[in-house]
Order: sequence, then C-alpha cells, then structure tokens
Amino acid sequence: MTTLFSPLRFGANTAPNRIFMAPLTRCRASAEHLPSALMAEHYAQRASAGLIIAEATMAIEGNSSFWKEPGIYSADQIAAWKLTTDAVHAAGGRIFLQIWHGGRACHPLLNNGLQPVAPSPIAITGDEVLTPAGKQAYVLPRELRDDELPGIVAGFRTAAENAAAAGFDGVEVHGANGYLLDEFLRDGANKRGGAYGGSMENRARLMFEVIDAVAGVLGSDRVGLRISPLNSYNSMKDSDPIGLAAWLAGRLNDFRLAYLHVMRGDFFGQQAGDVMTPVRANYKGVLIANMGYTPEEADAAIASGQVDAVAFGMAFLANPDLPARIGAGAALNKPNPATFYSPGPEGYTDYPAMAVA
Repeated sequence: MTTLFSPLRFGANTAPNRIFMAPLTRCRASAEHLPSALMAEHYAQRASAGLIIAEATMAIEGNSSFWKEPGIYSADQIAAWKLTTDAVHAAGGRIFLQIWHGGRACHPLLNNGLQPVAPSPIAITGDEVLTPAGKQAYVLPRELRDDELPGIVAGFRTAAENAAAAGFDGVEVHGANGYLLDEFLRDGANKRGGAYGGSMENRARLMFEVIDAVAGVLGSDRVGLRISPLNSYNSMKDSDPIGLAAWLAGRLNDFRLAYLHVMRGDFFGQQAGDVMTPVRANYKGVLIANMGYTPEEADAAIASGQVDAVAFGMAFLANPDLPARIGAGAALNKPNPATFYSPGPEGYTDYPAMAVA
C-alpha cells in the first residue's frame, strides 16, 4: 500500500506517512488534570504515526467531562506535557494537542459544583458520566450569554499559547462529538437566537472565532479542526447534517488550516449519509478522514483523492507500531475495552510491538 506510506505536507509540518493517530481519551492524567509520565511513554511508543493527535485536553479550568483528562491551562500542566512532546520528538514523531471545552458534557461533581454551560439549556439524555461518586446522569446546562463567549475564545487562545510552550507541533480544535463548539454548530443543541444561533453562519460563529484566535497565536498552518457532522454521541443531531458539512467545508477554506479532520459516521447509527464526498468537493485543503477505515480502504481513498490521510483510533490504541504492521501485512493486536479508561499501564503501554525477525 504505497499511497499510505507517501509523505504528506500539512500546513507547516510534513508527515512521513498518512497513517495518523486519532485523538483517544484514556483518562490517565491525575485528578488535578496533570498529564503523566505514563502518557509520555504511551505517545512515544506510537511516534511512527504520520501525526499523533493527542487526546481531548481542557483549554479552560473547570470544564472537566472525564474526571482524569489532562488540561493545558496551568504552568504545571505545560511542564508535564513537555515530557510527552520531548519523548515523541526524540522518537522521531510529530504531535498536535487537541484543545477542547466539554460544554454540557461537563458535570458539577467534576467541577467543584459548577453547572455546565451550553448554547441552550438542553441536557444530554440516555447516558451517564463517570464521577468520583460513580456514574451520574447529565444535568441541565446553563445557557451561555453572548457576553461570556469572548472569555471562552480567550481561553482557547491561551491554551494554544500553552501548547506551543509545551512543545507541541500544532493544535487541533475539537469541534466534534457533542462538546461545546459542536453544540453551537448543530441545530439539535443550539436553539438560541441572536448572533450565535439560527443560521449556519451564526451557529459556526464561535468555532470560527476560536480558530481565528488560535491561528493568531500559532499561525493557521499549525491548526487543525475536527468535526463530526453525523455523530449522535452526547445526544447530538442536526436537521441537515450533509448540508451543514458541505457548507462548513467551503467556509473553512478561508482559514487556510493545516487540515480538516472529519469523522464520517455515527457511533450509534442514528444518522446516516455520505459526508466525505461533499466535504471533499468543497474543501480544498488537506482532508483527514476517520471512523472504521481498514488499511486497504484508507489506501484506496487516498489513492483516489477522496482524502489525504486517515486517522486510526482503535487500531493505534492496541498497536503502537501500527504503520510497521500495516506495511508488513501483519496481524493486529485486538484492543481490550475493559482497560480503555482504567488507571495504570494495563491496556495502555503494554500492547506488544510486532516481533522483528
């Protein structure tokens, strides 16, 4: 599969292959949201990826959704993340940090009693969040006022500054999976009026302001964006997901991003359709696809020009040397779901690399 192993220029960086590592929340940070030495080992093991996109990381204090996810808002977190970036770079890799605000997926028990915030007062239903007191139902979020939104934009700007100080090669703005920027974008969660509600342009306004702020720090050629037009995770839906994806892809050309990262499907099968074709037709930059690709399908999609790279999630979780395994046609380790969010090295840094003859 020579196409998968061809180099790719994406913004200011060059990947030696097009097998990217998707962001995977693994909850191995401390209760104070400090990234750990174990995380540095985990990412360094996977440095042969064309690009590592590190897990969802809190841009702003007080917006925890996973209990032990990392942050990038303090000096201690910057120093702790430097262990990871140094380890990945020493192993020859490239790593972006995914910066994120949990929005209505946050919970008071994870945030000193603070009520979560969202574009509209609509709670996530049909699921629970893990807290120190066990699994709990999501709570009704508070609707953000327009005058609060500049503070969120400023928080993302500071997160980009801190990511640069920690040694990351760039950042990915998390605009997917039912978190704050995605909540504003999709009309199933955004019922507000005014400048940030109603039309697609208005619903995308906060996302665009965040991208502008982050690009102002790093340069747009070190900024990516992840979106999930179809994914119903966290009670998300849109009345016109294909139309939204096509429109957004065209508008994003104005930002000259390092890449656009698109999740092509729905974890729960509630929304279906082809988003990749209209996105490719409208987006002129580097396009990364994600969700359920086999190496063979990924190679064919890149060879046909449908996408420029593919981000693998589960496969990278269980195979630290995924590019080498794909190149050799070797069998892949199977991931163990029981250890996805458990503490410690089991199911995190103990997946074996391929035996070398």
